Amino acid sequence: MKIALGADHGGFELKEAIKTFLTDKGFDVTDMGPSTKDSVDYNDYAIKVAEGVRDGKFDRGILLCGTGIGMSIMANKIKGIRAALVHDVFTAEATRLHNDSNVLAMGGRVIGVDLALKIVDVWVNTEFSGVERHERRVNKINNYWE
Repeated sequence: MKIALGADHGGFELKEAIKTFLTDKGFDVTDMGPSTKDSVDYNDYAIKVAEGVRDGKFDRGILLCGTGIGMSIMANKIKGIRAALVHDVFTAEATRLHNDSNVLAMGGRVIGVDLALKIVDVWVNTEFSGVERHERRVNKINNYWE
């Protein structure tokens, strides 16, 4: 599985920990930046990761900022992206099973590294259920654009 990572200064340290964790587990990880803790706009990294997922360069993306809120809002502006803001293991699994989320957003100032790694582990290892009602709902998400 190819996974793109992106962060801003508020999620930089968590991004680095997740990158090591996923690489050690054998995932193909691409760090889309930033490469330092200097202040940056989260929007730029959310777009890079989300467009990479949308274009099929990556299977999934993980975005990290201070709260995860800005990243998830920005990523969801990209057609075809189903970004989920997650801060617990239950919703990490549910968003894959029920929503087929392809981008995970978390807040580096909200959760610690240990919990974040558990969330990532569940999220990357959970497949979409494919249950008809969930497929129908995901199709409604994918097909709705004003």
